[in-house]
Amino acid sequence: MNLHLVILIAYSLAMIALGLIVARRVRGTSDFFVARRQLGPGLIFSTMLAANIGAGSTVGATSLGYAGGVAAWWWVGSAALGSLGLAFWIGPAMRREAAAHDLRTVGDYLEYRYSPAIRGTVALLLWVGSIFILAGQLVAIGSILQAVAGIPAAIGCAIGGGVITIYFTAGGLQSSARVNVVQLAVKLGGFALAVPLVIRALGGWSALGQVQSSDPAYWSPFRYGPPGLVYLATVMPSFVISPGLLQKVFGAKDDRAVRLGVGLNALGLLLYAAVPAILGIAARGRFPDLKSPTDALATILIFMLPPVVGAIGLAAVFSAEISASDAVMFMLSTSLSQDLYRRFINPRASDRQVLSMARISAIGVAVLGVALAIALGSVVDALRIFYTLLTVSFFVPILAGLYAPHASTLEAAASIGCGIVGVVVTQFATGGRGILGLTPDVVGVAVALLGFAVVYLSRMTRYGSTRTL
Repeated sequence: MNLHLVILIAYSLAMIALGLIVARRVRGTSDFFVARRQLGPGLIFSTMLAANIGAGSTVGATSLGYAGGVAAWWWVGSAALGSLGLAFWIGPAMRREAAAHDLRTVGDYLEYRYSPAIRGTVALLLWVGSIFILAGQLVAIGSILQAVAGIPAAIGCAIGGGVITIYFTAGGLQSSARVNVVQLAVKLGGFALAVPLVIRALGGWSALGQVQSSDPAYWSPFRYGPPGLVYLATVMPSFVISPGLLQKVFGAKDDRAVRLGVGLNALGLLLYAAVPAILGIAARGRFPDLKSPTDALATILIFMLPPVVGAIGLAAVFSAEISASDAVMFMLSTSLSQDLYRRFINPRASDRQVLSMARISAIGVAVLGVALAIALGSVVDALRIFYTLLTVSFFVPILAGLYAPHASTLEAAASIGCGIVGVVVTQFATGGRGILGLTPDVVGVAVALLGFAVVYLSRMTRYGSTRTL
């Protein structure tokens, strides 16, 4: 058994142990869903940044740097810009609504603001989209374990799913918020060690700048298509209205915790955004003929670094995938138990029954995520599906709920339906190229806004601004 695998096994067992210890404090759904609304700035910062530096920000972004060059910065950079919007705009307002009305999921908010029908529709869409992001994280875990120990990727996905399921199912947000502190420390320490040593092993910054590619835009930071500025439309909005991130905000004890914790998370993402791009370019310089760009990160950590440092770096990457996975599992399990089970299947369910359903659904989510990860095999493809569905479904209804006081179920339904139709039609009609330089994601959001505006103005004209449906 090699050193890399030994460290990953020991680290996994430590995360499970910590999660189980913290889980002993969990007494009901308030603990599991919103950590009793007692998370301060430090825990908000660590659980947010740990969730946001996941498969897309490590394995996925490094593969983008390997294939597409310096513009890979925009994958994480766009997430940072979206996080600023969450910190200083949407987050505090949503936290206040959640605390005032005892809202525990975004589905709770959508029913409070619109109707049960909107809650149910969005919960189903969230499930379809979010299972893809969980699959993306598990794909990355499988690729790491395959590179480290020759474990088949499918088995690696299952192992990663098992680790997450044990510690998250036990304690929900209470467990994951504390485990995320350890995971974040490992991530930051691992990458802080790895980046300068990788650059030195390549021959220094001058050698990095001489890496060649057949892509003429490889060294252009402002290219439009992927990887590039297009991620401002694809990735940034989803970090403003992501249900998983908003539900972590619901656990904050006050607005200051949101602004400071989420704001520091945004700063951390801005500083980190260059890391995967640099590592991807370095991998291109040393290993120009990799079978798949997805293998770039694991390859340089294993073959360009001293064994101990490489093992710490791999633990950092493993941390990234695990922490992002538990954030998705949190979003999915709470949505199923609260938004679907308690609201539509068993309205009289006790707190204990809802908590049991959250834990059962977390196990089911893990099984589905592993199966889909094996079928997809691509981190970035899985995450793009998630970000697209999330943005066109949630962006307009959430913002309108906060800032359009007379918006009703009709407008919310119109924006969701028009957004999904717009993105699907554009995707298939143009082969994903978009219209007039606008990607399917941008077209979907534009059509969602248009659908909302048409219905809103029509209703206001017909019924008057004081009447809602």
